[in-house]
Amino acid sequence: MRTGLDRTLAALADPHRRRVVELLRERPRPAGELARSTELSFPAMSRHLRKLRECGLVQEERDRFDSRVRIYRLRAAPMADLKAWLESTDALWARQLQAFRAHLRRGGT
Repeated sequence: MRTGLDRTLAALADPHRRRVVELLRERPRPAGELARSTELSFPAMSRHLRKLRECGLVQEERDRFDSRVRIYRLRAAPMADLKAWLESTDALWARQLQAFRAHLRRGGT
């Protein structure tokens, strides 16, 4: 079974979806605006947004004046999980490099 982090990383592996995330960092946007901004067809954007929704990176809302319009916004939790994982990975490598430097200073081969 894939974890939330696995789904987040899989979704962000696609450059179009990363671009959508970048656009949504600025503010919530309608699906049509996202499609135009990324120069993707509406069906292609719909598929990317579905993937981002399924992994929990974005949430969809209906426009209060026009129920046909869907507004997308970022969700913080998956990005916080990704950030925590990256920080722990960074800490691991920092410890490994410190140990390697200490080994070299002791004249290790």
